[in-house]
This record gives sequence, structure tokens and C-alpha cells, in this order.
Amino acid sequence: MPALAVVLGVAFVTGSLLYGDSVRAAVNRAQSNSQPDASVSITADPAVPHRLDDTLLRRLRALPSAAAARGVVEGRSFLVGSDGTLVGDLNQAAGVNYVPDGSGEDVRYPLAEGRGPRGAAEIAVDRRTAERAGYRVGARVRLVVAGTARDARLVGVFTAHDSRVDSGGTLTAFDTATAQRHFAPEPKGYSAITLTAAEGTSDAQLAQRAQKSLPSGLRAVTRADLESGAASDGDADKLTTLLLSFAGVALFVSTFLVANTFTMLSAARAREHALLRAIGATTNHVMRMVLTEAAVVGTAASAIGYGLGVGAAHLLGSLFDASGAGNATVPALSAKPLLAAFAVGIGVTVLAAYVPARRAAAVPPVAALRTVQPSTAASLRRRNTIGLITTACGTLLIAAAVGEPNLLFGAAPLLLVGLIVLTPLLALGVTGLLRSPLTRLAGVRGKLAVENARRNPRRTAATATTLMVGLAMITAVTVAVTSVNRYDEREADRSMASDLRITAVDFGEVGGDTAARVARLADAEAVTPVIPTYFDLSDKTPLSVTAVDPATVERAASLTVREGSLDRLGQGIAVTQEVAAAHGWRLGSHVTGSFTSPSGRTPGTKAGLPVVAIYDGPEDLTPALVSERVLPRPTGAEDRPNIGSVLVKAAPGRTAALQEEIRRALDNPALLVQDRADARAAATAQTEPFLNIMYAMLSVTVLIGALGVVNTMGMAVFERVREIGLLRAIGLDRGGVGSVLRLESVTISLFGSALGVVAGTAIGAAAVLGQEAVPLVIPWDRTALFFLASAAIGVLASLRPGRQAARIPMLEAIGADTE
Repeated sequence: MPALAVVLGVAFVTGSLLYGDSVRAAVNRAQSNSQPDASVSITADPAVPHRLDDTLLRRLRALPSAAAARGVVEGRSFLVGSDGTLVGDLNQAAGVNYVPDGSGEDVRYPLAEGRGPRGAAEIAVDRRTAERAGYRVGARVRLVVAGTARDARLVGVFTAHDSRVDSGGTLTAFDTATAQRHFAPEPKGYSAITLTAAEGTSDAQLAQRAQKSLPSGLRAVTRADLESGAASDGDADKLTTLLLSFAGVALFVSTFLVANTFTMLSAARAREHALLRAIGATTNHVMRMVLTEAAVVGTAASAIGYGLGVGAAHLLGSLFDASGAGNATVPALSAKPLLAAFAVGIGVTVLAAYVPARRAAAVPPVAALRTVQPSTAASLRRRNTIGLITTACGTLLIAAAVGEPNLLFGAAPLLLVGLIVLTPLLALGVTGLLRSPLTRLAGVRGKLAVENARRNPRRTAATATTLMVGLAMITAVTVAVTSVNRYDEREADRSMASDLRITAVDFGEVGGDTAARVARLADAEAVTPVIPTYFDLSDKTPLSVTAVDPATVERAASLTVREGSLDRLGQGIAVTQEVAAAHGWRLGSHVTGSFTSPSGRTPGTKAGLPVVAIYDGPEDLTPALVSERVLPRPTGAEDRPNIGSVLVKAAPGRTAALQEEIRRALDNPALLVQDRADARAAATAQTEPFLNIMYAMLSVTVLIGALGVVNTMGMAVFERVREIGLLRAIGLDRGGVGSVLRLESVTISLFGSALGVVAGTAIGAAAVLGQEAVPLVIPWDRTALFFLASAAIGVLASLRPGRQAARIPMLEAIGADTE
């Protein structure tokens, strides 16, 4: 059992390292291969206005040291699969421009089938995306660009060595003119320009010469510099760190199982060790013997754990590829993970066995004459004192973390360590309280089970601790996520200002024509877009404003007008009571300032707006309203208004019908048409995958805890052979022996579960109470489920030891030597 626990921990470490390395290598490889023709890239300083256009492209192409120059246009583009859903990772879904050479091929996107796109109604996609979407060349496909769904003909499929595809995304290629209309930051502009070095010219020389032709705000960067910057991307490192943190928790719990096992073995071999001392063995010899045994166990566990870790990394890679996300290759042998596996496996096992080894070495030769081991109750006094002090400090820090959340990172580990040290005392107290109830419930079998759990409080504590740590972390995460979900549900209700709300999926956008198309539907009484932006006041103070349709906003949304009227919103501004009081504004006051474009590329449009209304409304429509018509006219893709949502007021009794009408009319899976119930569900849906991932990671820790219970019960049967025989002799049948072990196992499991749930609830509560406006919600249903799972662990852990105990012949058991 201790070897199996170490195997799981080592496998976690190895799998984490191998998987992280493989993902990092795959992304870097794709990054390196994605632009084979790019020797130098022209990058821009976002703070300095710049213009990448055909004039600059021609100037750079004319450089003697440049063999070619390419204008790059890229942006967000979603592809709809044949099943009507969006394909791939939306964060990595990109649209690019296809730039054919004289043969009609693009060196960056070599064709596998068909040809490149030549007009606005044609596209090409990467081969992996075509396979996932179920499309072949010639098919009519649907895509979403700039928030609007449209149809196009698939004319080509290409091979893409691109990090976005390897990260689960999609590539959709357009001809350059179409890509510029969709994605260019300005009319007929480019997102970037790349240069190919002429023969005999190094990348550094080309960059130096190109820099002299660039205006202020632009910089020529070599391919090597770009790749080194991409390699420093910490996504893979963050992933590895996250996995290793869970592996560390699993190994931490494994130490208790290893230590508990060697403690029990040392107690069982006390006479053997004493005899060795009596015939001349030194304390160092006995200690080395025990530690060598631990090293052998750790070595074997490390070898097996490394093999399982390779399999785990391959499994993760297969799941990654199964989702179409990458081509990460996991090596069978890798120096760093291999060294880490053996260092961790052997180190953890030997370290955990050190204290039991010292105890084994301290057994005096005279102990060879003893038939029983002395009581260990007196040795708990110092431990209890330290545990009480540590637990008290951890509890105080947890309480202090309510006002200072950063303290939680130190308070939670301190509280858990304190409880670990204090567990023997708590075990004696809790089992003492359970003695009478279990005796009344199960008679003498219940009393025997409790007394067996109390017999060695250190062992009971070590066994319960393996369950406590995992359940504490699971409970803390559950409390925090459940509370955040409740907050999100409330916010979703508060922000739902109309019967229906149209929003974009993550990383998507709402098309500029969406509100107009919905307004044409028969059951739509009032429709308004909601465009959050900023109005820079004359004193340079930014005022958050929301641009809406002035003719429909009052009917479409739940607004309460305190003074004035929204009828004149087309020529003015409406503000909330708080904003009016803060700035000293009244009806008729003139608010002067300027609107800035979303990209900040174009100068602000100055405006003087009278205050036409003072109102109250939901958060999405506060603290100020203006007409959408006063916003600056967009000059490119980056200056398009960022429409946050579209609010829709339905005809009485027609909300559900209108919802379906909108979905059919828009036919756009990148837009969500939500009523109040949908909004609440969407608000909590994002945390469910996170919670499931946490459960999956921490389940390894709980599994190790279950192994600890199995291990303890198995050792208990080994130590109690004569006792079991005597119980059988005085009338306890085989079922009774099994029930005693079962009750003892369940008692220990529930004790560890109770400690974990209480500690985890305290940690989770402190995390929640430290966040303003988030209500504390204790998930009683899941807490009850944790206790039921712990009881099940206790029952399952006792099955095999119970069968072993029941099979021991009575006469053989009575005559057995306890040593």
C-alpha cells in the first residue's frame, strides 16, 4: 500500500512534467514552422499611432536585401461545423489572408486539396479543422465574422503548422481584400508585415536595413527574437506548475501512509530489532536497515510510477489530440522527468520512514524479553501541546484572512498542519464520544470497534490524516465555487434588464446589424443595442457611458426616470442620481468631453451634451446613457463599436416564441439568446468545468487516503491474530469479526472526513467572506455526499481484511505469537 501510494504520486509528477514539456515543445515547434517565409516582422508600439498599408509594403518590398514582403491580415473568425455548432477552441479561432505566389500557392498554407480563395464568397480552412467540422472541398459552409453569420464556399484545404491550430483552434483563410474588410485595423491596411531575407543577407542585417525605412512607432524584429519571445510564453509552465501542485499534495498525503506503515512494521518487529541489538547490532545499523528497506520500496515505486506517468502523459496527449487540439509527442524517456521521478519517489519514502526508523533503532535489547509494547500515551503530551498552539495560530490567521485575503495562503497550510499534529488527541476525544452510541447501536461489536480505534491514537490519526487533507481541499474549493455561483446567479438576475438578452459567446462579438434584424421580427416590441464605452470629460476624467437606441431603450429596459425625459436622449446624456450629485449636474447642465475610438487610433470626437434625464437602472445601463449615433464612426475593424449585448422586449406572452424566432432569424451559434433562466444557468456554467477538474485532480489524494485505511485495517488483522482467535472462542462468529473491523474502519474514515470537512469549510468560508458582496453558501448536499463517500471508503477498506480475519482457524489464532 505505501508503495502504491508513492507510485501514484510519482506518476502524477512524471505525467505533469512530460505532458508540460510535450505541449511546450509542440507549441514552440508550431510557432517556428508557422511562418517559414518570415525573416523579419514589423511590429508596432500600441501607444504610438501607426499605419501598415500598401505604401509601406511597397517601400519594404523594394529593399535590395528583401527577397519578398508580405502584408498580414488576421482577426477572429469562427467556423460552424456540419452539426451546427462552433468548431474548436474559440480563443484560438482565427481568420487569415491567403497570399498566393505565381503558382497560386501560399508558402505558409500549402494546399492539400482544392485551391486558394479568390473572392468574398470563398474560403479555405486547415486540414484538421475540415476533418473536425465534417467538410470537404466544394461544400457550402457557415462562418461567423465580426459577430455576423454568413455562408461561403469551401474551395481549399491546406496544411497549417500554426500554434493556434495546435492549441485547439481553427484557421479560416480569405483572399486579402476580404480579410482586410473583416480584420484590417484601417481601410486597406494590414495587421503586420513580414519580410523574407534575400540570399546572402542575414535576418539581423535585413532588420537593421528595414528599420531605417520605418516611421516612428514601428520596429523590425528578427525571426529569432520573435521565437524566443514566443518560447517565453508561460502557458505551458503554468499548466505544469498547476499539475505539480496537485502532485505535491498527493505526495504529502503519501508520506503519512508510508510513515504509518513503517511505524506499524517497526512495532511488529520490535522483538526482532531488540534481538539484533542484543547480539551486537548498533542503533545506526538498525536505522540503516529500516531506511534501506524504505529506499528499496521507493526505488521500485519510482520505476513503476515513471512508467505510469508516461502512460498518463500519453493519455492527456491523446485527449488533447482527440479534441483536435494538438500534436504533442510524449517521449518514453526524458532525463528531467526520470531524475525527478526517482528523486521524489525515493526521497519521499525515505523521509517518511526516518522517524519510524529512529524509533526502531531506539528499541533497547531488553525489549526482546517483553511480550507487549509499552503504552505511548505519555509521548503524546508534547505533540498535543504543539498541535494546540499551531491549530490556534492557524485558526486565528483564518479569521484574520477574512479582512486580508492574502493571509489565507499561509493560514490554510498552518491550520492543516496544526490539525495533523493534534489529530491523536482529537481521535481519543471523538472516539470517546462515540463509545456509548456505538455500543447501543451495535452492542459489544460497536464497543470493540471504538476501543480498537482508541488503542493506538497515533495510528488512527495518521490514517485519518490521509483522508483529511484531500477532503479539506475539496470542501474548501466546493464552498468557494458554490458561493461564487450564488453571487453570479444574483448578478445575472440583476443585470437582466429586459425579457431577452442577446450576447456573444466567449471571445466572440455581437454583429452591428443584430439589433436591426431582431427589430424587424413581429413579436419584438422594442430592441436596443448596449454599447459600453467611455466619455472623457473636459477635466480628463473618464466617465463610463452606455450607448443605446434612444427611441427604444426606455421600453426595452427596466429604467426608472427620476427627472426629465429620455425622449431627448438623441441630443443629450442621461445620468444616474449618484453621478449627477458627484459632478453637481442638473437637468440642462452641459457635459463636455470627447468619445475615443475603441482602438485609440483616431482622435476623440468632441461633444457637448445637455443632461436630459436623471434615472436609475440595472448595472449594464449605468451610470450614464447616450445615443449610439453620437459615437465616432469606425475607420477599421479595431474601431468597430464593442456591442456588449442587445436587449429585447417581447410582446405580452410571446417571450418564448420570440426567443425561438430570434435564433432562427440570426442562425448564429456564436450568439446566445437568453431569458432569465438561461442567464442564471450561463452565469454558473463556467465554474462547473473548473470544479470538475479540481475534483479529478484531488481525487488522487482521496484515493491515497483510502489506501491508508485499507493498509491500517490489514495491519490490524496481522497484529490481532490471537485476539481474533480469542473472540471467536468466546462466541463471536465470522460475521461478527468482520463487522467489528467494518465499524472500526468506518469510524476512522468518518473521523478523517469530519476533520477535512470542518477545516475545508473554515478555509472556504474565509476565502468567501474576504470577497465583498459574495454570499457565504455552505453546500450541505455535497457535504453529506462527502460523508457518505467516506463511509463507503470505510466499508470497502474493511472487506478484504475482514475476510482474512474470518478465515483464520480458531485454534491456530489462539496459539499464534503476537510477534
